Order: sequence, then structure tokens, then C-alpha cells
Amino acid sequence: MEGEQQVFGKTSKIISLALPKGTEKLCELCQRPANLQCTGCLVTFYCDAEHQQADWVGIHQRICPLLVPIRTLTFFSLQRAGQIKIQLKKAELMEICRSVAQSKLSEGKHKEALPAAQVCLRCSIDIHGPSTVQLVPVYLLLAEANMGMDNLKLVAELLSKAEWAVLKSPECGHVVYHQLHRSLGRLHVATGNLEAALVNFANDIYYSSEEYGLDSTITCRGYILMADVFAKQGKTPIARSLYSEVAHTWHCLLNKLLNTKVQNVQNPGMLSEPLFEKTQQVEVGETLRTILEFWQNDSRNDSGQIALVAHCLAMLEFLGGDSLKALRFGNMALQACQLIPNHDLVESIQALLQLVQRLQT
Repeated sequence: MEGEQQVFGKTSKIISLALPKGTEKLCELCQRPANLQCTGCLVTFYCDAEHQQADWVGIHQRICPLLVPIRTLTFFSLQRAGQIKIQLKKAELMEICRSVAQSKLSEGKHKEALPAAQVCLRCSIDIHGPSTVQLVPVYLLLAEANMGMDNLKLVAELLSKAEWAVLKSPECGHVVYHQLHRSLGRLHVATGNLEAALVNFANDIYYSSEEYGLDSTITCRGYILMADVFAKQGKTPIARSLYSEVAHTWHCLLNKLLNTKVQNVQNPGMLSEPLFEKTQQVEVGETLRTILEFWQNDSRNDSGQIALVAHCLAMLEFLGGDSLKALRFGNMALQACQLIPNHDLVESIQALLQLVQRLQT
């Protein structure tokens, strides 16, 4: 029916008199007193229809039946064997929620990522205990989701908890330190504390390079974040140097991937199959578009850098299976190259455009 509000999942009103004396059900999202109950699992509650729908879209439609054995108290669940089984189910649920939250964040759906991240945190606390270093990645997920919604006060609280957990476990690995410093740097950028952000991004680069190497895509992202800060501070020469270094690193890597793909795949039709995971392609694409926008707006109007980055984006989109975007960025790169006599990228850009066009026919 037109104008009728869409309903996600099914609920029923909670009958307070049917609950044991002294029992109060709390909303899954906000922990306020609940009025509604999910009729699918009967173990999840909400204060209103808005929160029920937000949870359904965010994670509940995926995990509704999985919550029943975890949240239902039985004689078996009180025994040691039952407790072990429930912990294993919580670990499985935690991983599902982490994956869903990360996927939604990569798509820019920060609000939708919150319910999955919240369930992930509860499971992590149940499994590992409060204030443990294992909670840090989940705190960072929640912080990223809230950062996208401009809830900076809550972001600061979450990162403070993460810092405290890391301080209590100094032996935690480089990955945790790199992720924490990157999140802290982003918070400082959002609050205008650019000098503190530079310190955090420098630490982020150190720890990510120790774990993944200087030329890794993860480390490159740290350089980009630092370059963005220098650009905000008006230190354009430093920003130019960092953007240029990252672009050359990615150009070399994408060239290798493209050549390997073309050489190894015998059936040309298979070339349209995506090579990158969606989340990785999104992050790399964001990085390269940031660099491209910088060079397009830079006073130097460096056509060589524009051609290099646009060529990177053309290769990335082609390897990801998007021929139309590959053609658009490829043509942009070719136009920039043609402004420079005898530019060394012209031949490889033309070859890529011909390959894409051949596969479209």
C-alpha cells in the first residue's frame, strides 16, 4: 500500500505482568526499558520500532536465530560443557558481527554498522573479559562508526578505553598499535588538533611499516593521512612529496598486478572478474582519488602527476571489473599525458584503453 511504513522483522509488545518479578528487559541498542520483543528469536528487545528497524537492517536479520541458544538459559547451558559450547557460539557470532560492521563501514554506512559493532563488543567482553586488549579492535570499529556520524565525544571515550587496554598490555602487537594511532590521529584531525594528529600518524606509519612493510597499501594510507594534515597546515611542499611517493608506489604495484593478470589468464573473458576484495578496492580508490583531487587543485597544475594517478585509478577499476570507470580514468590520464611532449606513460595508457575496449565488444 502506498504511504505504508515498511516493517523490518516482526515484533510484539512486551507484557510486563508476564515477566518474573523484578525482571526488566532493555533495548538492544540504547539499553533503555524495552516495550517490544522480536517474535523471531524472543530474546531481543527494543524501546521502540525505530530501534528495532535499525537493528534489523544493521545485523539482526543476519543473526536472529543464532541468538537463541546464547541468550536462552537452560540446564545444559549451566553445565561446563554447555558453557564451553556457548562460548564457541559467541566467538562465531562475534566474527560475523565484526565482518558485517567492517563491510558496512567500507561502504560508508556508519549508522548501519553500529548494531553489529555493539553485538561484537558484548560478545568480546563475554569471551575475553572487560578492559582486555582483545577489545581494542572492537572499540576502534565503534569509534570509526561514530566518527562517521560526528559523535566525537563518544569517539574520544571509546579511544580512551582502547588506550587504557593497550597500556595494560604493552606486549600487544604492531597491528593494534598502528590501528589505535590511526584512529587517534583521525580524531585529532576532526577536533582541529593537527600537531597531535601528525604525531599519531607518524606512529601509525612506524608500526604499520614494521608489520606490513614500507610499500604496503596499509602503510601508504598512513602517508596519505599525514599528507592531508600537512595540506591543511599549508605546508604544500611536504604534502606534494608524500602524495607523489604514494602515487608512485601504487603505480608500480598496479602495473605488476595488471601484467600478471594479462599474462596468466588464458581466456580473455576472465579478465573482467574482480581481482580486489571490495573493501580493499574501496580504500585504495579513496586514497587515489584524494591524491588526484589534490593535484587537480594544486597551483602547479602538474599534468604528469595527474596522468600518473588517473592511470592508477584506471588500472584499479579495470582490475576490479568496472570497465566504464576504467575508460573514464584512462581517458583522463591520456589527456593529461598529451599536454607533455613524449610522456613515457602514453603507450601503456593507450594499451590499457585498447584492452578495455576490446573486452567490451
